[in-house]
Amino acid sequence: MERILIHPADNVEVDLTDGQKYARRDIRAGEPVVKYGFPVGIATEAIPAGAHVHSHNLQSALTGAQEYTYAPDYAPLPSLPPATISAYVRETGEIGIRSDVWIIPTVGCVNGAAQKIARETGAVALTHPYGCSQLGEDHARTQKLLCGLIRHPNAGGVLVLGLGCENNNIPALKAVLGPYNEARVRFLNAQDVPDEVAAGVSTVRELQKQAEKDVRTAVPVSRLKVGLKCGGSDGYSGVTANPTVGRVADTLAAMGAYTVLTEIPETFGAEELLLRRCVNEEVFNKAAGLVNAWKNYYISHGEPVNENPSPGNRAGGITTLEEKSLGCVQKGGSAPLADVLDMGDALRTPGLTLLSGPGNDGAAVTNLTAAGCHIILFTTGRGTPLGAPVPTVKIASNTALAAKKPGWIDFDAQSGSPEALFDLLLATVSGKPAKNELTGNREITLFKDGVTL
Repeated sequence: MERILIHPADNVEVDLTDGQKYARRDIRAGEPVVKYGFPVGIATEAIPAGAHVHSHNLQSALTGAQEYTYAPDYAPLPSLPPATISAYVRETGEIGIRSDVWIIPTVGCVNGAAQKIARETGAVALTHPYGCSQLGEDHARTQKLLCGLIRHPNAGGVLVLGLGCENNNIPALKAVLGPYNEARVRFLNAQDVPDEVAAGVSTVRELQKQAEKDVRTAVPVSRLKVGLKCGGSDGYSGVTANPTVGRVADTLAAMGAYTVLTEIPETFGAEELLLRRCVNEEVFNKAAGLVNAWKNYYISHGEPVNENPSPGNRAGGITTLEEKSLGCVQKGGSAPLADVLDMGDALRTPGLTLLSGPGNDGAAVTNLTAAGCHIILFTTGRGTPLGAPVPTVKIASNTALAAKKPGWIDFDAQSGSPEALFDLLLATVSGKPAKNELTGNREITLFKDGVTL
């Protein structure tokens, strides 16, 4: 077996054949197990040198909300001249890297009609179950997320399909949306027409004709917004895929582009690494408050904050949330943390942003898209076909997965370099289809917390 030591302070090594952890030396019961140079939990029994370290002898040490102190420790990235990409410049000045037509229901009641219209036209239906029977923050969040999608510059046109009697009716949604381009955004109430599918097909075809006029032009990569996500992680994710994406994220940030981390519960145990990189105390307070808010979210529902990793994560060699988090945050590279946003907020600051949201894959890619990300770099060790409405570049942590699932995986991080991934990113931005686009895996998941009427 070939094993590697990730950090000199570690008391475990990672086996490159199976992604599992093995003790470098004897570890006492109650002693921290260290990986990536940080504790990933506490040994529940004495672990002899060479023994397998996993759920049978290691447990999380995470607790609830805590006090954090601002102690900045980061170095600004050196500036790099931006690469050039090919994109559509929209009337708002934003850029888009695709010019698709999206169908966005205001409410789940019209999902079937949206899907029928999509099948007849080739448009993309972004269906969801909400938009009615929601109250308070849930209702407002649904509207904010849908408006972020309606405004998204990757959409050459959008049909907003309503029912007519829902809470999130078209006039109410328009009030949240604000000004919009009437040539690219159209609204249709199903209750107002004899045949909503025929009316929708007609409207979508008009939008497609408008989108066909769009022409790509050369723009600097500094205008690009890139989401960073991991899902179905394994023991290799923090060794190969996430560090590779982190190097690409740093290159983008150094070129003046936008990069975005989310999955706040999957920073638990590694949040100090991000908090040290906050560019000022205001950003630090927002980031620390966000971490504690998500811990309290778990506690308010009577759940432990460490109820993670998933069964697939554990089968792949990840034992505790601390271990998962320390691998997860590597996707953000080493760039200073420049901004913190709530769900539904739009990106506003170049460099690295922390976006509120859960670790759930569907919700996370939806939040990243609604914030304005043009493309998502998605690392995975176990594999997943899931895709966002935007290109979702799947990066395998191991060559075996890339070989097994070529229809899902765009890049093999075990054998590929950060430079090669950066080149693939630029090619995908400029028109090369990601695998999720080729397979039609493009969907949304709206986060819900409160009651349903």
